[in-house]
Amino acid sequence: MNNDAKSIKPLAGFKLQVELIDGRSGVVDMAPFLQMPGLNALCDPAYFARVQVTCGAATWPEGEDIAPATLLAEMKSLASA
Repeated sequence: MNNDAKSIKPLAGFKLQVELIDGRSGVVDMAPFLQMPGLNALCDPAYFARVQVTCGAATWPEGEDIAPATLLAEMKSLASA
């Protein structure tokens, strides 16, 4: 899908810089997600930094993931981030 992530880069403050396959890019603030069930491990900055793209989603080694549609919905433009 066009809203699949192409690349993801961890930023300070539990943010992700996201580039989508369709060329859009922005920043997702992950802080609101850190207390959600199954995402507690992301509170560790070193672990959070291990993010990668798998099937268009933001994923981490122990199976945590954020769906492409969620990334798109939460993405702020780089200028306003």
